[in-house]
Formats: sequence, C-alpha cells, structure tokens
Amino acid sequence: MHKVFRFSYMIAALLLMSHSSPAETIIKWIPTQYIAALGDPKAKSGVGAETWGLWPVDPGPRGVRLTGYTSLKEAGGIAPRGWKFNYADWWLEEHGLIMEQPTFPILPGKYVVTGNRDATATLTVHPKGADGIQHWELDHGATLYDVTHLGCRAARYTPATANSCTPEHADQENFPVFPGAAMPPVGGCNKQDYQVLIVVGMEVEG
Repeated sequence: MHKVFRFSYMIAALLLMSHSSPAETIIKWIPTQYIAALGDPKAKSGVGAETWGLWPVDPGPRGVRLTGYTSLKEAGGIAPRGWKFNYADWWLEEHGLIMEQPTFPILPGKYVVTGNRDATATLTVHPKGADGIQHWELDHGATLYDVTHLGCRAARYTPATANSCTPEHADQENFPVFPGAAMPPVGGCNKQDYQVLIVVGMEVEG
C-alpha cells in the first residue's frame, strides 16, 4: 500500500471547512489515513461499519516482506516498525507485504474519503445501534466503489483449520496484484478482501 495524495483532495477538504458554520460539522485536513471497508461496491449507504477498521498511518511502508517472515518469527512476531504480528489473523497488501492490522472498530464520525480517482465524498459512520449494527452513508451521490482506491489491495487471512494458515504458504509470484483485482488465496487460510478508502479529512469539534 502506497502513500497517495493529490492536491485536489486537499482543496476539497479545505472547501468543506470553508463552508462550515459554528453550528455545522467542521472538517479538518489530516495526514493520510486508510479505512478497511466491507460492503456492496454499488452502495451509497448501508450497514456493517462495525466490521470496518482504520489504519491511522500507511501500513505499507511499515510492512514485512514475505521473504522476511522467518526473521519476523525469530523476533517473536515483533516487526521492525514495532507492531505485533497476529499468527491467527494477519493481513497482506498488494505487493505481498505482511501488514499490521487496522484498528477495529472504526469510530463514529465524518471522514472525507477518496479513491484517488475522481470522487471525493464525506463518509458518515453512525454510532452502533442497540443491536450492535453500525450504519454508514456517503454524500454527493458517491458509491463505495467511487471512493475505493483500486491500487491499494488488502486482505485478511485466518486459519481454515487449526494452525493451517501461515505466510509461508503465500506465493510471492502472485504479487503485485493488479489494481482492482482480488487478493490471492493462501493455502490453509480463509481470505477476506477489504476495500481500501483513503481518508484526507475528519470531523473535529468546533
């Protein structure tokens, strides 16, 4: 996963700020963050945000190459950048880098998101309801696909059976992954692909 940003998205965030009044939400420009989302790419709103996570910093440069997995094990699962590898629940990005997990769940609030293509929109993540379900919605008619960064691929791998799932079973020849394509399977693992949304602004208290 790469650090990505276009100047136009900064302008979009600043325009949102300039149109805010004291009684309205204030959106602040922030260093790039990333949301791991699940949902119908065609949807403009939906449920299930309780399953979404947030990377507050780009996990790609903090990742570990598949060829470095042996060293990662020898270090007790502590990556060079200090994050802890979870042997029962681990992530890969589009270049075959083992990533740290995002923070779950994503907090309620408003996020300015983009797919680094054409669309920029405000994503509203609502608080969980009494049933534990968390609703979300995008403005400006944007769909989840519109604000998904196709080049950033991310998948979560968990054991299909006890002790069956390990990065040692991943084939480096399957990487890099083509933009928009599904992440490759790994032997002995269940795989869950996530959409990656780039966050360029967030709601702040006025």
